Amino acid sequence: MKKNNSLLLSTPYILWMLVFTLIPLGVVAYYALTDPNTGVFTFSNITQLQLYLPVLGQSIWYSLISALICLVLGYPVAYFIAHQKPVAQKILYMLVMLPMCMSFLLRTLAWVGLLQDTGIINNLLSAIGLPRLQLIRTPAAVILGMVYNYLPYMILPLYAVIVKIDKRLIEAAEDLGCTPVKVFTKVVLPLSVPGILSGVTMVFVPAVSTFYISQKLGGIDTVLIGDAIERLFKQANNPNLGAALSLVLMALVFICTGIMNRFGSDEEGGVIV
Repeated sequence: MKKNNSLLLSTPYILWMLVFTLIPLGVVAYYALTDPNTGVFTFSNITQLQLYLPVLGQSIWYSLISALICLVLGYPVAYFIAHQKPVAQKILYMLVMLPMCMSFLLRTLAWVGLLQDTGIINNLLSAIGLPRLQLIRTPAAVILGMVYNYLPYMILPLYAVIVKIDKRLIEAAEDLGCTPVKVFTKVVLPLSVPGILSGVTMVFVPAVSTFYISQKLGGIDTVLIGDAIERLFKQANNPNLGAALSLVLMALVFICTGIMNRFGSDEEGGVIV
């Protein structure tokens, strides 16, 4: 009886996954593995992807750098929030989430207004007698856009893990003579590894597939895998090759997520060395 009730309750979720996940993935796989002219099964689309390996490598590199910067910036913020009083935690948590309530496109366009050649920053530099800088259409601008948009995805899981660390473990380490640095490196940091892995995954996955940030803040030498997929569908009119590239990107995301989940499960509960 319970089994039947569970199946009945899970039916809407199963239908949702079937209609909006499995069927679209099947369509992508079909286009990726068929000839655009004849519709015959072929691996030619997959073999052509070697031309996009530099673009894929650049996307992974930018995403890893962005995830690392988000970790360096987000960990102290999450640690600070977790050690405030409950009321202050709620306020600071809300402030972290507040930018996410604004449109992703508007947040990116705001940086265009700041960084462009005639933007606010360059106008300020010019007003005080300094030369204008090339801030936009650079790899640094793309990474900046990624960090700004995805930093909350790093802070929130880190905060959720750090705030649950048992304070008695920290007190015990201090009673045993550990300095604040050792308390952090031997207790807090190992116990927060699941949050680090979750945050890195949540930043890396959307960053590696982004295309709008690179289009608005990058130049001709900052083409990412998302840009290549969009151009294959919209400009080159080659949905089969675009689907093949999407399939590879999806496999990469699944592999990265699986690796992070694997290590995260090993670190569940933390490790004190």
